[in-house]
Amino acid sequence: MAGALKAAAAAVRFARNIIRRGPRVTKVFLSCVLATVFASAPVVALADWQAVEEVRPYSISGTTGAELYESIGARGPEAGASRAIAHTTFKLTWTRKYEPQGNACVIITNRPKLIITYTLPKPSAALAPAVRSSWDAFITGVYAHERVHGDTIKAMVWEIEAMSIGLTVADDPDCKKIRIELTRRLGEISMRQRQSGRDFDKIELGDGGNIQQLILKLVNGP
Repeated sequence: MAGALKAAAAAVRFARNIIRRGPRVTKVFLSCVLATVFASAPVVALADWQAVEEVRPYSISGTTGAELYESIGARGPEAGASRAIAHTTFKLTWTRKYEPQGNACVIITNRPKLIITYTLPKPSAALAPAVRSSWDAFITGVYAHERVHGDTIKAMVWEIEAMSIGLTVADDPDCKKIRIELTRRLGEISMRQRQSGRDFDKIELGDGGNIQQLILKLVNGP
């Protein structure tokens, strides 16, 4: 019994050391590409659009949970000076039309095209049933975490669209001031979205958080 307890304690210490050294779950928000394309016909209502969401796997190897996590640390997407388990990126472009109305300028079209990419690890070889079960629980939790980041990105785009359609700037017949005002508002919305993501990660990646629990279960599993 004492030997089993010592082995369990050693496994926990090993997992915690891996967590300290190893990869983390993160999001990397690519720069929003705010491309202005003048449409041929004005649209005054919010456009009916859906984000394109895709999963981009990267290959890892191993026959145990600990080996798979170690491979993630070696092959995961770069996140500053370290590597991540997974990350979420996006590309956002706009079809936008400004229209002078009297001495003012109005945005009458601002249609988004949003592509969200989730980068996730994928074992390169078949796993034993017990390891596969452990891995499935881990990657399902990680993917759910990244999908929350995807949802905040979509919410940001909806907010930008709702804010910008009908945006009017007076004394701007050449539609120059409105671009400055739009950029200012976009910055504020983007900052709120980024902070929301950081707050979520702080909880999920903190001591006892969901991601830490997922890692411990994977590393201590078969």
